[in-house]
Amino acid sequence: MIKEKLKKYVQALNEIPNDEQKYAWLMLFGKKSIELVDDLKLDKFEVPGCQTRTWVIPGKDFRPTLHFSADSDALISKGLVCMLADIFSGSTSKEILAFERKDLEDLRLDVLLTPGRRNGAHNMLQKIRDYALELS
Repeated sequence: MIKEKLKKYVQALNEIPNDEQKYAWLMLFGKKSIELVDDLKLDKFEVPGCQTRTWVIPGKDFRPTLHFSADSDALISKGLVCMLADIFSGSTSKEILAFERKDLEDLRLDVLLTPGRRNGAHNMLQKIRDYALELS
């Protein structure tokens, strides 16, 4: 399921002709994403190492799958973290932990994002993996 969702985002970004428009797409995606209520913006949910305050909140119900909500103070980071939350939501801990970071390369974030934002994206992914370990 993760790879199918990732593929959808890779296709969407690949259809955008230039990096400036890809940034605009990420910001619009962030703007359209649901904003977390302030009560959920807790330190324990904050992603360390991001340039702006960014949160990933895990959820689990009676199914064996995890679900994630996300938010950030900056639109580009919010678009990115909400995209990652969507990609991994609905997956089991085992599926998340089996996901290889190199598969994110298809998003071409190395070209689109500054080194600081790329580092933040990897920290977002690590936070999701940490939750998968914790909730498995």
